[in-house]
Amino acid sequence: MSNFHVEHMTRDEVNVAVDWARNEGWNPGLNDAACFYQTDPKGFFVGKLNDKIIAVGSAVVYDAHFAFCGFYIVDRNYREQGYGIQLTKARLAYIGDRNAGIDGVLDMVDNYARIGYRFAHNNARYALRNHHITAPSYAALVNLNTIPFNQLAQYDRRYFPAPRPQFLSCWIKQNNAHALAYVENNELKGYGVIRKCFEGYKIGPLFADSVTAATALFEHLVQHALGEVVFIDIPENNSLAIDLVKHYGMSKVFATARMYLKGEPQLSRTGIYGITTFELG
Repeated sequence: MSNFHVEHMTRDEVNVAVDWARNEGWNPGLNDAACFYQTDPKGFFVGKLNDKIIAVGSAVVYDAHFAFCGFYIVDRNYREQGYGIQLTKARLAYIGDRNAGIDGVLDMVDNYARIGYRFAHNNARYALRNHHITAPSYAALVNLNTIPFNQLAQYDRRYFPAPRPQFLSCWIKQNNAHALAYVENNELKGYGVIRKCFEGYKIGPLFADSVTAATALFEHLVQHALGEVVFIDIPENNSLAIDLVKHYGMSKVFATARMYLKGEPQLSRTGIYGITTFELG
């Protein structure tokens, strides 16, 4: 291992991590690399052996209290040789004393527990195929980009453990995406984003104060996919999110374990119908 070292990724190397995630079947979005890197340019790590990339991972710092780790992939030819743990130690050193979350693949839960992560709940990806959902008009639905950004950021904070203005400013305006808000009495009551992925489209986040708002947002976001498959990643500790995907006959295709180093943050759980991403929380 003397020729192995861990360093911060360049912007171009984040594209490599996204490609690896695609090859793993995680189906990232077409513009994920740009928005992810903007959130924390120092939060992406690469392990190199003789200057060849053999491991990648992220540890995105949101504020003084919270970070999220993801994108953890070791080249199949170099697994179980100690390279991954070196990368992980570098990421943990970077986040310091902050609480950190991960969406870990289920067969790695025991490994994550050994380095201090505690299980909170499962998240699951659901797919909507061959859909013909009608979307009645709702006066409450407006383009998200017409909402004052400070209002959006404050609303988002109810459903995410830390402020994330850098991320949101990119996420809601990315190409090949559509973002909607649900507004009642000039108050934001929900919002959602759907983006083009390597396969189909993915909704995330989908936050809403009520089933009515969540349903309206979901039905109208789905229209943007023009019949292509639509995915949404739901927290399985919210029965309302489970009811939503079951109502539309969606099928579970993938699951992760949401884990935290210092316990699950206190959020408005019943309003989280779709998490933003498995990579950044």
